[in-house]
Amino acid sequence: MASQLAIRASLLHFPRPPAHPAAEVDAEFFADGILWVKDGAVRAVGEAAGLLRRLPRNLAVRSCPGCLVTPGFVDAHIHFPQTEVVASHGAELLQWLENYTFPAERKFSNPIYAADAARFFLAQLLQNGTTTALVFATVHKESAEAFFREAEARNMRMIAGKVLMDRNAPEDLRDTADSGYRDSRALIEKWHGRGRLHYAVTPRFAVTSSAAQLSAAGKLLREFPDVRLHTHLSENRAEVELVARLFPEAGDYLDVYDRHGLVCARSVFAHGIHLCGREYRRLAEAGSALAFCPTSNLFLGSGLFSLKKAAAAGIQVAAATDIGGGTSFSMLRTLAEAYKVTRLLGDELTPLKSFYLATLGGAQALGLEQKIGNFAPGKEADFVILDPKTSPLLQHRLRHAASLAEQLFAYIILGGARCVRETWVAGRREFAREGFDAGE
Repeated sequence: MASQLAIRASLLHFPRPPAHPAAEVDAEFFADGILWVKDGAVRAVGEAAGLLRRLPRNLAVRSCPGCLVTPGFVDAHIHFPQTEVVASHGAELLQWLENYTFPAERKFSNPIYAADAARFFLAQLLQNGTTTALVFATVHKESAEAFFREAEARNMRMIAGKVLMDRNAPEDLRDTADSGYRDSRALIEKWHGRGRLHYAVTPRFAVTSSAAQLSAAGKLLREFPDVRLHTHLSENRAEVELVARLFPEAGDYLDVYDRHGLVCARSVFAHGIHLCGREYRRLAEAGSALAFCPTSNLFLGSGLFSLKKAAAAGIQVAAATDIGGGTSFSMLRTLAEAYKVTRLLGDELTPLKSFYLATLGGAQALGLEQKIGNFAPGKEADFVILDPKTSPLLQHRLRHAASLAEQLFAYIILGGARCVRETWVAGRREFAREGFDAGE
């Protein structure tokens, strides 16, 4: 790997977050820009006319005409063991778990199977321009071990955790409050902070964890003050009703987690479709984030997430594919569905806000904004090169785009995995699409 590289193309990133989640984002766009990378980190970014004079004389500039370079995409909620059940027909959430998820996850007690699945999963992420994700493993400690090993081999900045699940699941897929705590603690001590890896304490959701297990999860958060909390919240109405029956003492679904110390600034809750006003206020007060999962919400018929309500409440939101209820690894495809969801609710998701949710917004939601998410000098050089030449229709639309917003919207609606030309991780090219000249 070369210690330095310079790429010339159109460049888009977001230097800073908006003052409030409901505000429009502040983008920086260079129609003819240069991204200068040194030793795996961003050295500088700017207009080519100015930056060319600063580059070392012996540094060749790689030109990618017509391409758009953005920070690597961040997926705020995804299940690596569910890759094999993507596009399984016909079920709502609770039936989906019984019919597809649990049978698939049984296989992950086998470390060889888990390693093979992790390799395929990470390859899919890279082919879609995703360089960081918040990932569910299974209840098996072996599944998390396999995932961390494969992510480490690619030097990817990943957050993952072993699922905690001690009830309302098949017996061979349950742990206990004690064993889940011990296994999670051992994984944290081994993997958290190792290279670019982080741990998330991962109760599947309130339905499958007893009060004792949720308390043990809260204990882990107290003992390790820089790990994340990753779980599901208010995805499906039948799920919400079941949680109310299982925890009659709680005021609402979020209160179940709050009573066990799981609602904090390190918490990421997937979905959050059917929230009440108190839950919105409490999430904002705690600094917790929500993962917006439009393709799975539509596919499973779960409901429509209100980005407008979440933003107005002051909640950090990030985009997420939610494979395997979600139907695509592509963040561009996910953003296209997010736009449609907001339109159905009478709201608007602008193209710039879309790209923000998938880059710096995702990094913020995961507590990684000091390391990834934009091209600020010193940030890790995770980035994606988007090339429209694979799609004649996208090329044609871009030629007629009258503004940056129109260009970005065309990528969102007409793009997808096929326009991801290359994906770079910490200054190293980890994916190059066949049919392109990948350069040196």
